[in-house]
Amino acid sequence: QVQLVESGGGLVQAGGSLRLSCAASGRTFSRYCAGWFRQAPGKEREFVASISWTGVSTYYADSVKGRSTISRDNAKNTVYLQMNSLKPEDTAVYYCAADLRSNSLRPSDYANWGQGTQVTVSS
Repeated sequence: QVQLVESGGGLVQAGGSLRLSCAASGRTFSRYCAGWFRQAPGKEREFVASISWTGVSTYYADSVKGRSTISRDNAKNTVYLQMNSLKPEDTAVYYCAADLRSNSLRPSDYANWGQGTQVTVSS
C-alpha cells in the first residue's frame, strides 16, 4: 500500500495553468503506475491521465490531450500533472491514484487513492 497526498489545486482564470502534485509514501512508489482522475459535482469520476512506473508509457483523455502533461520523479516519490490552457469545464476535484498492475484508464483498477485537490477555473 502507498499513501497519496495531492496538492497544487486552486482557483485560476480560464487560459491559466496549474501543476498538481501527488506525493507518495509507504512502499516503493517507483514500482507503481499512477493516474490522475477528476470528478465534477453530479458527475462520475473520469480518467485524466496515467503513467507507467518507468514513465515511458502515458495516456491522456481526449479532453485534456495537448493541454496536459503527466510526469513523475521517482527519486521524490512524486507524480505531477501540468495543466495548461485551463477551461471552466476542467473544474473538478482531482484525484491521484496508484497501482502495481498497470497505468489503466479505469478507476476500478487502482487500489490506492488520495483525498483529492480542488481545481476551479473561472470564465
